Amino acid sequence: MNDIHYYEVNLLWNSAWQGTLSSSVIASQIDVEKIPKSSKKLKDKWTPEHLSIAAVSSCLMSTFLLVADNSKLKFISFESNAVGKIEKIDSKFSLTEIVLKPTLFIASIQNESKAKLVLEMSEKACAFANSIKTKITLESIITI
Repeated sequence: MNDIHYYEVNLLWNSAWQGTLSSSVIASQIDVEKIPKSSKKLKDKWTPEHLSIAAVSSCLMSTFLLVADNSKLKFISFESNAVGKIEKIDSKFSLTEIVLKPTLFIASIQNESKAKLVLEMSEKACAFANSIKTKITLESIITI
């Protein structure tokens, strides 16, 4: 297996504060927007902040699915909420923390400790999360 992988994303500026993300290997596109703080406009597009938080959240899920499969963990469903915090530090805004709140539904209490371990392993193995300086907190919920 090759240990190097490349992912290409294209961005086309559309107008004002809006653009469209695409990739040659993905059929769908994502509209992105950055609203100036002074604007009263309703935000109805994905922002760079949303995408950064979504990248960490989806990385956790992807890694979890791989680790769960390798660990033979049986589960019913997986869902996650993620909240990111932007703070001004030394006159610069930064994404300082992301709290991941995955909820894992399992059928048997016998799998609870294994499920917790798989979630923790997944957080530690997430390539995207390991690549950023943002503090990441995992608050897992396991429901039987």
